[in-house]
Amino acid sequence: MRFVTAVLLASVCFGTTGTAQALGPDASAASVGAARILIGGGALGLVALAMHFAGRRRGATGTSAASPPGVAPRHPLPSWLIVVIGALGVLGYQPAFFAGTAANGVAVGTVVALGAAPVITGAFDWLLRRRYPGHRWLVATVIATAGIAILAAATDPERAATDPLGLVASLGAGTSYAVYTLAAKALLDRGWTPTGSVGALFGGAAIVSLPLLAATDASWLATGPGLAMALWLGLVTTTLAYLLFGAGLRGLAPATVSTLTLAEPLTAGILGVAVLGETLTGGAVVGLLVLAAGITVLASGGARRAPRALPA
Repeated sequence: MRFVTAVLLASVCFGTTGTAQALGPDASAASVGAARILIGGGALGLVALAMHFAGRRRGATGTSAASPPGVAPRHPLPSWLIVVIGALGVLGYQPAFFAGTAANGVAVGTVVALGAAPVITGAFDWLLRRRYPGHRWLVATVIATAGIAILAAATDPERAATDPLGLVASLGAGTSYAVYTLAAKALLDRGWTPTGSVGALFGGAAIVSLPLLAATDASWLATGPGLAMALWLGLVTTTLAYLLFGAGLRGLAPATVSTLTLAEPLTAGILGVAVLGETLTGGAVVGLLVLAAGITVLASGGARRAPRALPA
């Protein structure tokens, strides 16, 4: 149950992102996203390095790419390539997500990206590992995704048409999420620590984010509210959130983790009412309740540490 709790706490951190941006100064999505990854990913990388060297002093490697004794690597790719692929997934998520919401609205863009992520992650995990995520995951994912769809319809009822390119971008965001989740899990399977795996992915993404941030108007970072927003988005919604995310991923299937992180829009909805003074329609309340029911179905089943592999 501690793995489920870790992922749910990570989702609560994720869910504060929108509120933090609403309370902060105006800034472009590209600039905010680059600053978030630079600060949060950089901090994750530093934490991973510190724990690695502390482990070496105790006689442990901490982020070794070697598999535990008696366990063969599950992926033929070298670890460094898995890190590169995962870092690209981290970098690709935010611009794809924001492009989808810009084209079709926050509601539709969110439902497609977050709703698709568990399905894509489960499909990739099944394809790569020959592991069926389980009937409970399937039922919970259907319920939770239906809740997000109801919430989206209630939030943006007047949008009659959708932009196909925007839908592609939102699906790209869901795919990016699946890529870095499975990359982190692959490193864990090779004996890496949770901190080492997410630190490597986000640390690598942070290096690339520096020139991306420099190419945007980052003057908002020189203001008190702007710096506060950047630190919250970086240290809380990225560093702390992904330390918890990695800890939960260590004991759960990637598909299960993806569905549990649907607690993010639930948190965002509650904060929108409690902090920003937003008003929810009856349909939005129903959507949040259905979403909560789906998460409860999955969380109540506990953690399945090792889903049974299907015969090749």
